[in-house]
Amino acid sequence: MTKLDFSRRDMLRASALMGGAGVIAGLPLGAQLARAAEAAGIEAQWPAVTAMLDRYVKAKKVSGMIAALGWRDAPPGYIARGKEGFDDPDADGPESLFRAYSMTKPLTGMAAMILVDEGKLGLDQPLADFAPEFAKMQVAIDPKKSLESRPATTLITIRHLLTHTSGLGYPVVGRDKVSEALRLLGVNPGAISRRKIKGVNDGPPNPGPDEFLRRTASVPLVAEPGTKWSYSISLDVLGLVIGRAAGTSFEAFLTERILAPCGMSSSYFQIPASASGHLTTNYGFFLGRPVAIDRPGTSVYETAPAFAFGGSGLVTSPADYDRFLAMLVNRGRSGSNRVMSEAAVARATSNLLPDHADLTGSYVEGQQFGAGGVVGTGKDEGLFGWSGAAGTVGFAQMKLGLRTGLFVQYIPSSKLPILKEFPKAVGADLTAMQARKA
Repeated sequence: MTKLDFSRRDMLRASALMGGAGVIAGLPLGAQLARAAEAAGIEAQWPAVTAMLDRYVKAKKVSGMIAALGWRDAPPGYIARGKEGFDDPDADGPESLFRAYSMTKPLTGMAAMILVDEGKLGLDQPLADFAPEFAKMQVAIDPKKSLESRPATTLITIRHLLTHTSGLGYPVVGRDKVSEALRLLGVNPGAISRRKIKGVNDGPPNPGPDEFLRRTASVPLVAEPGTKWSYSISLDVLGLVIGRAAGTSFEAFLTERILAPCGMSSSYFQIPASASGHLTTNYGFFLGRPVAIDRPGTSVYETAPAFAFGGSGLVTSPADYDRFLAMLVNRGRSGSNRVMSEAAVARATSNLLPDHADLTGSYVEGQQFGAGGVVGTGKDEGLFGWSGAAGTVGFAQMKLGLRTGLFVQYIPSSKLPILKEFPKAVGADLTAMQARKA
């Protein structure tokens, strides 16, 4: 079997790199920039972003890539290069389907905040109120060495789940005995391929929702709840809590309350046969070269998952994800639909971290965290969003009213520096827009 270049740490993690990070402070209001850019075409407006896409696709490092960029409630512009797969005749476009992986997390976060806004969930309500299995958790004394544990002194709360401070592990991603124990129990929510990859998806299959929670609760935590930022399966657990709190399934609630009112009709946890032709091919790497690991027609996403994974399970299109970002930028409105209250959006995109949570050495050190996404500070004030394991990026710049999305499919995302280069390109173009206005 071909040995692909997979790093355990890189798998399924979302980067904390942000669209335009650190380079947009002091720019004019988004409305001013948007008006100034209307006379120019999308590629003329975003030349650095365009050049980045051109470079990667021409070099055949990726089969295709598409950027979606939009201001406030205006339709987005798209910069698209390449095809849905190296051997796929279809060009990448706004309706092409991409595995969002961890870009699912902000949607799950917003679903939870809708319930918080309605009084059906409390931010500091114990998880055990909805899943009693978590009432008496253990904490690993040294999770890197063993599962030897002591009783937890704090209950996991909804806030902890939203902000990755629950202490739960993350199969494949975590470098600890806790995360490995979860993987060996089949608690591994990231779908990669039908093909078995050693140490990634070669464990038992995921169980149904109730057993998933039971097995998760049977493994010690990596840290005392509320004390440390540790990337985890928290949002997958939270998705199941959302379903229980709403009296339905997570997928049904997300569809009814966010996907449908935002017009996100091309977003799925299982791709229907009618949409298979729009699916991009996902690539791993062998000796530095892209190798197809999940294709349309035989994709792992074309079979039903054990349940809808709130942390990594969504397949979506650039057009659909931009609709979600537009809802955030427009303070809960999608067209004429009120999806979330302004107060709920403001709270969800603000800092929700528990007091004194330690972020040292984490993906988000120096930043804050909201409902399933990073919250920018300092020069990044107003920024909210997250990225995905296969190179996708989705951020709302609430202060400027700017939406930035990038869609490509290769895993792990660290194999190419795209997630570092995209925010720099966005920032360079924004700075040029400001200069033209001066």
